Amino acid sequence: MFFKDKIIWITGASSGIGEATAMAFVEEGATVIASAPSVEELTISKAKMSRPERFHIFPLDLAQPDTIAPLAAEVIERFGRIDILMNNAGISQRSKVLDTPIENDRKIMEIDYFGAVILTKAVLPQMIAQGGGHILCTGSMVGLFGFPLRSAYSAAKHALHGFFESLRIEYYDYNIKVGIIIGGRIRTAISMNAITGDGRAYGRMDEGQQNGISKEKAAKQILRGIKRNKFEIWVGGTELLMILFKRWFPRLHFSIARKISPT
Repeated sequence: MFFKDKIIWITGASSGIGEATAMAFVEEGATVIASAPSVEELTISKAKMSRPERFHIFPLDLAQPDTIAPLAAEVIERFGRIDILMNNAGISQRSKVLDTPIENDRKIMEIDYFGAVILTKAVLPQMIAQGGGHILCTGSMVGLFGFPLRSAYSAAKHALHGFFESLRIEYYDYNIKVGIIIGGRIRTAISMNAITGDGRAYGRMDEGQQNGISKEKAAKQILRGIKRNKFEIWVGGTELLMILFKRWFPRLHFSIARKISPT
């Protein structure tokens, strides 16, 4: 199996895409380093694994950036190498621009963008020393175009595209593979945990997400993209056509985006 005996670090591994991909990696014989803020939630995820002994819990809160590099050093010392790093953790939003205080913009950027950048920089030297590695981040369709009620989230995802595309170019000759997971509508709790203008959790699932693909199907698409070394790994259903509309028919895309319900 392609991932057999690989050491794979996943952030946001206690739910959604992170948990589902962790399960898929474990089933293929990989060792998963699972990070998320809650040890309790990670423990629940561990119990779901077909081989729980391959799921190692290392709690990490990306909202506390000073803890990221020390944890990376601890993980590398423990396992000796990281073959694949999947920067998956993140939070979304559900608020208009003027209803979003700058503190929320900063919080989303800190977790979704800077968290991934700091962890990547902490792991990259070891990957270079070991002769290569694969680094991924979970982006979004709204990392390719704007969308209502997602201004800060979209900005953070746009930033990830710029950073990881630059990373791919700079370290290609060091055998560092890079991929961006471009998610569409997937049935996860991301909208439930999205923050509103007053900082509280949105608390309900968007209709679009409710009708999206399962996280298990998303995990299969992600693993297939990694095996094929794709830079853009498209994950979702027919809504991904919006990416093509944006690229080839921008006026049509804008017209459609204005009419799609953002919740």
